[in-house]
Amino acid sequence: MATVGVLTMEIQIGHAHSLKDKRQVVRSLRDRLRNRFNVSVAEIADQELHNSAVIAAVTVSASRDFAEKVLRSVEDEAAGQLGPMLIRVDLDWL
Repeated sequence: MATVGVLTMEIQIGHAHSLKDKRQVVRSLRDRLRNRFNVSVAEIADQELHNSAVIAAVTVSASRDFAEKVLRSVEDEAAGQLGPMLIRVDLDWL
């Protein structure tokens, strides 16, 4: 049976003064995670706010251990790119 892992990241973008500033941060993170880890990434909440975002990264695998390893690597990469802007991370299984 396939395992679906969802990593949800809440980001506070204090320097963003417009949605354009926010989109630049979100797009950079999304593209980097997609290309490096082959995960699906989408902004799932706070689309109308210019200084915060909620991003989800999703992977599907036959092995829960492998999926968790991928998503923990995604979390590490996001933390490295965002630093203190990454304020909360949750990992859920479907």
